[in-house]
Amino acid sequence: MLVEAAKVSDIACGGMIPVQVQGKDLIICNYNNNFFALEKRCSHMNASLDKGSLDGYILTCPLHFAQFDITTGEALSGPIPPDSQINDLKTYPVQVEGGSIQVEVS
Repeated sequence: MLVEAAKVSDIACGGMIPVQVQGKDLIICNYNNNFFALEKRCSHMNASLDKGSLDGYILTCPLHFAQFDITTGEALSGPIPPDSQINDLKTYPVQVEGGSIQVEVS
């Protein structure tokens, strides 16, 4: 089931915002006016990724600089220093209807 998570106008191109959808903490990223929803917490030490940086499709964790591909959730690089493994982020399907960003969290 798709649930409205944000409005298109809420997220500038190249930006991201934290949202909560049906009890799940997510971030929605805008990459070239395409929207991607991912879990909000880094798989390394649970840092809040909305405090990190988004450069194109690469999301960098603010705590130890692990990097993720927002289009797939793939972990591109681990934390610095490389003290542990890092897992991919869970992604969620997104659909845009009119000015509404809808996310499927089930």
